[in-house]
Amino acid sequence: MTTITAGRHHAAPAVRGSADFAGTAKLLRLYLRRDRIVLPLWVLAFGMLPASYVASTKSVYDTQAELDNYAKSITESPALVAMYGPVFSTELGSIALWKAGPYFAIIAIATILTVIRHTRVEEETGRAELVGATSIGRYAGLTAAMLMTAAGCLVTGILCTLLLTANDLPATGSLAFGSALAASGLAWAGVAAVAAQVSTSARIARGVAFGALGSAFALRAVGDAGNGVLSWFSPLGWCIQMRPYADERWWVLIPLAAVAVLTTTAAYVLLSRRDTGSGLLAERPGPPVAAPTLSGPTGLAWRLQRGSLLAWSVGFLLYGMLMGGALDSVGKMLDNSQQIRDMLARVGGTDVLQNSFITFAIAMLAVAAAAYSISAVLRLHEEESSQRAEATLAGSVSRVRYAVSHIGLALLGPVVVLMIAGAAIGIVYGAMDGDLAAKLGDTLGAAAVQLPAVWVVTGIAVAIYGIVPRFTPVAWGVLSVMMVIFFLGSLDGLPQWLVDLVPFVHPPKLPGAAFHAAPVLWLLGIAAVLLTVGIAAFRRRDLR
Repeated sequence: MTTITAGRHHAAPAVRGSADFAGTAKLLRLYLRRDRIVLPLWVLAFGMLPASYVASTKSVYDTQAELDNYAKSITESPALVAMYGPVFSTELGSIALWKAGPYFAIIAIATILTVIRHTRVEEETGRAELVGATSIGRYAGLTAAMLMTAAGCLVTGILCTLLLTANDLPATGSLAFGSALAASGLAWAGVAAVAAQVSTSARIARGVAFGALGSAFALRAVGDAGNGVLSWFSPLGWCIQMRPYADERWWVLIPLAAVAVLTTTAAYVLLSRRDTGSGLLAERPGPPVAAPTLSGPTGLAWRLQRGSLLAWSVGFLLYGMLMGGALDSVGKMLDNSQQIRDMLARVGGTDVLQNSFITFAIAMLAVAAAAYSISAVLRLHEEESSQRAEATLAGSVSRVRYAVSHIGLALLGPVVVLMIAGAAIGIVYGAMDGDLAAKLGDTLGAAAVQLPAVWVVTGIAVAIYGIVPRFTPVAWGVLSVMMVIFFLGSLDGLPQWLVDLVPFVHPPKLPGAAFHAAPVLWLLGIAAVLLTVGIAAFRRRDLR
């Protein structure tokens, strides 16, 4: 027997060149096709909604004196400044877009979800490895995701600028707001790209990115409510400091662009130093023996979703405290304009301005709770898509029991977060007003009556998942359309039948208004039917 010994060869270093980006155009077309519904929705929403604030402000404040008084009331309320940012001018554009300050964070949420969906999720499900086995370069997936997200941000900024200018606002200020909105989306897309390199789990990647976003929002809120120093450590603070229609600061775009470039570059560097499907943070080994709480599907569902529920609970708590602290000054501010009284009445408020504000604020929190509920249902979809559900159902676990374990958390989670927010609003407001017990009862009741509306959205998501699981993420689009109709329907005169399709307009307008059980029972019945249909469909169909 003859043995031939080959000399030891050292692997040549990989050459980074155009081959690493091969197939980018093909993946970009694929991603655009997959996001053909979601991408236009958030582009149109963020591009069009800021202009609607201008139209509504024009209809509410007829004179410059009213605008001056409105701006003064805002400045005197640290809670309102913390929530939305400071007012830099009494010009119509500056006043109208004051409440659009949160859009810099909302577009960040959209870009974070988009980038992680087309990077880390693709690796987690194994599709990236399958595609990478063809003539697709290593950087093609990340590049296509970033190009699509960047295009969405730029179109959003352009659309927003054009619509603001069409509302007779100065072109310079309109361009400043549109540029800051697009720059915020680009900066947080880079943060999401870095987060996608950290862990093998899309859930943790989202947690890292949203944790950074939450920290930036907190720095901005505390800084704006104080001496303003901390705001300069937050990209969200930089966006607000652009000061559209108030002596614009164009140099603010430089640090935003720097964040976008540096984070995107870092994402490419980190991608080059890891294997496909792996993350930079090693996964923590689990205990050799599972805890008793993991002995069934309910314990497993709780283990998978408890971190998300905790994060949402903290966010609702902080927002509730801010809303409670703002109520006293809101009453004084709103009392200066009869037009605002009329607008709140159309939205669904009562004659008591503080009660109207509580009603509208908790309705907005109910929409956010519906978003949490959809994310919980999507976890059920994720478990099936990753084939982990098949392994679980191979044991002595029924389809219904498995589905209910996750759906139960999707139903109970909104109860937890809304009650926390309601309690926070009631405690802070009651402590300031000197009637803690009454205010706490009012806000908890206002939060409780919103739950059936949230559960209708849960039912819609479950029904989509059970009947057409491939389109389960469309539930986000359904919620987005509901938000647009809910927030703009009463102001822009949409047909009443269209407004009535949104479940959030039907709960009793507590506190202050009389409680009527009929709409609550109707919403509960609709939610029960949707949930039953979704679970029954899941029980009868094949796993994907």
